[in-house]
This record gives sequence, structure tokens and C-alpha cells, in this order.
Amino acid sequence: MYEQLIERFIQKAFKYPKADQEKILAAATFSASKHENQKRASGEPYIIHPLAVGEILIQLKMDADTICAGLLHDTIEDTDTTYEEIASFFGQSVADMVEGETKIANLKTMNKSVQEAETIRKMFFAMSKDIRVIIIKLADKLHNMRTLQHLNAERAREIAGDTLDIFAPLADRLGISWLKDELEDLSLKILKPDTFNYIQDYLLSKKSEQNAYLNRIEKSIYRACGDASLGDIIVMSRAKHTYSVYMKMKKRKKEIDEIFDILGVRILCNTVGECYTILGVVHRLWPPIEGRFKDYIAMPKANNYQSLHTTVMALDGKLLEIQIRTKEMHFTAEYGVAAHWSYKTETGSDSGNWSKMDNEQFSRIISKLKTWSNEIETSESYMEDIKGELLKDTIYVFTPQGHIVELPANATALDFAYQIHTEVGNHTTGAKADGSIIPLNAVLKNTQVIEILTSPNARPHLQWLRYAQTNSARKKIKAWLNKYDENILIDKDIIAKRKTVETQPKVEQQAPPTPPEGEDIVRQVFDTKRMKFRIGDEKNMMIHIAQCCSPVRGDDIVGYISRGRGVIV
Repeated sequence: MYEQLIERFIQKAFKYPKADQEKILAAATFSASKHENQKRASGEPYIIHPLAVGEILIQLKMDADTICAGLLHDTIEDTDTTYEEIASFFGQSVADMVEGETKIANLKTMNKSVQEAETIRKMFFAMSKDIRVIIIKLADKLHNMRTLQHLNAERAREIAGDTLDIFAPLADRLGISWLKDELEDLSLKILKPDTFNYIQDYLLSKKSEQNAYLNRIEKSIYRACGDASLGDIIVMSRAKHTYSVYMKMKKRKKEIDEIFDILGVRILCNTVGECYTILGVVHRLWPPIEGRFKDYIAMPKANNYQSLHTTVMALDGKLLEIQIRTKEMHFTAEYGVAAHWSYKTETGSDSGNWSKMDNEQFSRIISKLKTWSNEIETSESYMEDIKGELLKDTIYVFTPQGHIVELPANATALDFAYQIHTEVGNHTTGAKADGSIIPLNAVLKNTQVIEILTSPNARPHLQWLRYAQTNSARKKIKAWLNKYDENILIDKDIIAKRKTVETQPKVEQQAPPTPPEGEDIVRQVFDTKRMKFRIGDEKNMMIHIAQCCSPVRGDDIVGYISRGRGVIV
């Protein structure tokens, strides 16, 4: 196996220009000498791991410097190699990437939760400087996941959990779809082995039947596209990967034989115009399912993914998802940000000119990473934000002027307001989606046109912290509340006095009454026939119970002045 890996690696390195070949093979030789007496948990020579990482980076079509850094990524951490030594032999760019990998790995003295958060924080900081660091890390993670069977079960489950929570979503956010799929499948295999084997056995039992069906589908598409003078297309078909099937079962709460959209087809063409023409061809062949069409060409995903998705009632009355994209879009869908350094010819072979993904899109990704590396509070909150926001699916909504706003999938109207501008958020009074009034805590949907209603007199309220789902919106709300805390009508600021009966004799030198506690305030505030009260300098203001939270006895309460309804508690 060791000799086969070396031979395979050398053959793949030969696809690069001669100068790059020499540099890559020199890095492999250097790494082998440094790790000479080290072994993996499997008992195999340690050099197998760096070579495997390098091979994955070649599969990602990365540049020579990245491949060299992948081959050397453990040398500073695990051997006597120095930064200066790597820089002198392979250049500063390679040394910087290796050092970035070392900083991510060198966090083993902390407890698990802090270590995990700090690892991600270091990783995003390194990414903001050179995103190739995380591509190396993903290649490193993939090979470690492929060889996880050599670790004890508890440690393997811990690594698989981190991979599923962090690294697979990160690969997805960076647009490297095949790597994301494999990380998910490998994680499921460790975390839920019985479920994994059950799905695998089912898919295997149906493979022959599915292949025959997909062959019929492909022939139908080729024939129909040929009739429409669309001859230069590629039709690809496959069953969904194991983790994808598992998630369909979980979300829909159904058994695998009740999942009818396990199969998928991709059609690759040359131009955007052809994509839409082929969509029409497909819909003439088979009726589309309502609500199952997505246009990611007009509205790309955050990771630059572009494609048309449609689900149709295909042959034999079976549901079938069909994706239509150009060959260039397919390349980006497979390699994501790695396409920025991808080495390929115009025909797609592994030699030629360096390919650059859309610079504006790449810059936007880097900008977001820098923002996240700078907006660090505590390790715990950072970890929560990473898992809950940056690694989540995204939606795209429009302003009334037609501008696209990208938000996490669970974002609300209030999140949208703060995304537009802090002052828009701070003065929000309401929102509209496609012309209809919606609550501020309404979860937004893809392609909605969102309009924010504002007033100069409006201001943030404490309950907005429950409405906002994004880290950035909550920070802005907290900042306003902290700055203007004295203007918020907190329960202890309500001074309640019972109405005294005129016939009751006055008590001389009576001690002032103790301010009522929260539950007494709630009772007294709404017992308006028996009390007088003051809020600030105002006396006997009208009181209403808020319908949004329905305060009850024992709650901490907040009051704010509304228009025409007095104080809302």
C-alpha cells in the first residue's frame, strides 16, 4: 500500500509543469526524511498521511505551493523542522501555510469546549490571511476520517462529531461539494453505524434497478435535447449519497422505501442560455412538481454555487431531481473556492493556465472571514455563532429597490433590518414581506421582497433579543440597550402606591414602604382601580399587557411607552 501510494502520488504530480513537479517531489522527500521514524496509529509509516493529504490537494487541483504545504503540514509540529528551514527551501508562502496549520493544531492543553472554539477561531484567522490554509485542513481532516478505524471508539466518535458539526458544513460553505459529501458519509458511518449500513445495504440492493432506470432517463434527455439542437451536453446520474438519504428520512420522518427522490440527474451544457432552454425541454418531457424549482443561476448561493434545480414526475411516475448547469458552473460546484487556484486547461484537463474563480465572489468570502475573525468575544459565544450562523444554509431576499441581501436560513425581519443598517434596525416599527405586514420575528423565506417600516421615535426593546437570530443583530441591540439603559422602563423603576382611603387615619413618622418585588408589581400594575403609580415624572399612565409575551406573576418585566396605548408591560 505504501509503495502504491508513492507511485500514484508521483504519477499525479507529473501532471504539473516541470518546475512544479520538482518542487512537489522535493517537499515529499523532505517530509519523508523528517517523519522517517514516526508511525501512524495503524502502525504504518507516518509519511503515508502527508502523501495522502498531498494527493487530495492534487485532486482539488491546487497550486504547487499548497500541495507542498500539505506535504509539510505536520513537520513544524511533530519534528524539529523550523519555519525558517521551510521558508529557505520552499519559500515564505509555503512556510506561512505550514505555520498556520501548526497554530490550529497546537491547542491540546485546553478543555474540549474551549479547545474546539479556539481551534475554529484560529482557523478562521488563518483563513482570513490565506484561505488555502483551510483547504489543507480539510484535506487533512478527510484522510484522518478515512483512517478513523484505527482509533478507539470514543475518540473516533468525538472526531466524527466535530467533523459533522464543523468541517463538513465548512466544506459546503467553501463550495467543495464532493469533499463535503464524503466527510458527511464517513461521520455517519462512525456516529450511527447501524443506520449507515442499513442505508448502504438498501442502496446496494437497488443499484441494478436504479442504473437501468437512470439509463432510460439519460437516453430520453439526450434524445429530447438533440431534437432541440442541443447536442453538446453531458448527462450525469447517480443516487444521493448516504448522509443525504439519512437526512431526508430524518426530516420527513419516513422509512427509506418511502423516500422517492433518492435519484438525481445533472445536465451540463455550454452557456447560461442553454440552461434555460434545457429546462424547457425537461419540463416538456415530464411535468414539474410545484414549489420544487430553484434558480441558483439568477441567485447564486453564498459559496458561488450556480445551477437550475427542478423536480419532475419522470418515467414510471417517479420523482426525479434534475440539475442543469454549465460546465464551468459544475467545476465551481465541485471545487468551490479551490477553483481560485485550480490548474486546468480550457478543455478541463490538468495542465495549462491557472483558473481564477470570480474575484468579486472570492473577495466577499475573504471579507466575511476577516469580519468573523475580528468579531470575537468569548470562546463559547464564538463557537455558537460559528455553528449557528456562518455554517448554516443561507437565504436571499430583496430590498424594495431590488438589491439582494444574504442572511442565514433562520433569519427574521428584524435581522434583515439590522443587516441593512444599524440605524434602520434601531428605528424599526414593522416589516412587510411581498407587500403584506409581517411580525418582526417572522422567519424570512427565499426571494421575498422585504420592506422595513421605521419611525424616528422607535427604539430597540429587550424582547428584540428573542426576535433576532443573527449574532450581528443581537450585538447591535445589546449595544443600544447598554448605552441607553436609563431610558428603558424596568420594573424596579415603577413606583407603585396604593390609593389610601380618605377615612384612614394618618400614621405619624411612618417608614417609607419597601418597593414591591416583581410579582407584586405585576399584580399592582393591573389592579388599576386600587392604585396610583408614576413612571419617571408621569403619573397614572394607561397600562396594557403585551400580547407577545403575556407576562405572568413572577416574571421580570419591562415597560415601554407606546403610541396611544400607554405603557406596554
